[in-house]
Amino acid sequence: MWGMKIRAIAVSLWIVSILAPLPAAAQSASAQQQVASHAQKAAEYLREKRPDLAAPEFQAIVALEPKNVDARANLGVLLFFQGKYSDAIPQLREALKLQPALWKIQALLGIAEKRTRDVKAALGDLEKAFPNVQEEKIRIETGMELIEIYSGTGDLDKAAAVVSALRELEPTDEAVLYTAYRIYSDLAAESMLTMAIVAPKSARMHQAMAHELAKHGDTAEAIENYRVALKIDPQLSGLHFELAEMLNTSSVRADQEEAESEYKKALAVNPSDASSESRLGEIAARRNDLDEAYKRYARALELRPDDAEASLGLAKVLMTMGQPQKAEGLLEHVVQLDPTSAVAHFRLSTVYRQTGRTADAKHELEEYQKYKEMKEKLRDIFHAMRVAPAAKVNDETDPRK
Repeated sequence: MWGMKIRAIAVSLWIVSILAPLPAAAQSASAQQQVASHAQKAAEYLREKRPDLAAPEFQAIVALEPKNVDARANLGVLLFFQGKYSDAIPQLREALKLQPALWKIQALLGIAEKRTRDVKAALGDLEKAFPNVQEEKIRIETGMELIEIYSGTGDLDKAAAVVSALRELEPTDEAVLYTAYRIYSDLAAESMLTMAIVAPKSARMHQAMAHELAKHGDTAEAIENYRVALKIDPQLSGLHFELAEMLNTSSVRADQEEAESEYKKALAVNPSDASSESRLGEIAARRNDLDEAYKRYARALELRPDDAEASLGLAKVLMTMGQPQKAEGLLEHVVQLDPTSAVAHFRLSTVYRQTGRTADAKHELEEYQKYKEMKEKLRDIFHAMRVAPAAKVNDETDPRK
């Protein structure tokens, strides 16, 4: 009984309007009455969540009116959810011949064709339907079916494009997130393999290897691969910054000094590198050179006005300079850009307290605690997976940084 209720709820998403009878001239008065009677019964059964009883009523209407679009479409829907995919397909196809713009019916047809292993036909119908389906749940289901076909045929670029569309539609859906993880992982692995074949000794290959090593916590080997890449191509965009990021996590003074040098080299290669400017601001702030820190953070924001990290850094400098009012707007902007930033909430709480906004300060402190706990759990997950998170994930739980 529970399974029947679930199917009934699913069916309701796909059912089209009931019913659009043919013009009177095309049928006898008796036929019209019969169609109306069957339509009424079908509607009642659907309202009662009894699609199994509604199906024969639509079948009767199709027998009386073979060109009744709604009856064809709805019969196809009900047959599909009874698991009778081969029987559903002709009904859905006929409905589309009669009215081609029934996008959710086209989507269901594609799914039915996929269930019967007619992948070529399924792909064509799902590709037509996906951009046009309006109902959110149906669009997600259509996209997931399409991704599965693309993955099976190795067309990962198309799969990634559909994943991206689904993430915009439903960014917190766990099935969509897992699918995104799988597709992007497969795409990364495929790209790495291809690069290993076509350019095994290139700077980009060593850069990619360094990135993978860093992700898995092998900092020393990552640094070595970045150095090799820089020997091959010192002007390659991003290399100096990525090496600096590795060095900047070290507690060794020489590594930190080299990191500063690499950030400056990154700016020499690309003067519009806002991230390097921001990191240099952070380094200056650590040694209490507030004027230099202010200049670097301000330049980073000039290059990239919505840079949350630079805004956060500049706000801290302003707070240290005793200018909480100027810091307030920057911190509020950071919270808009990234509502999960624990440090931004903590510092905003401090600023509100200093400016007499006690209630707001209390609220921001509560937000800080909530997101601090969330980030700490995330860090534990990374640790359990033996994957090194970005340095800033760790920093996010500590407002002193």
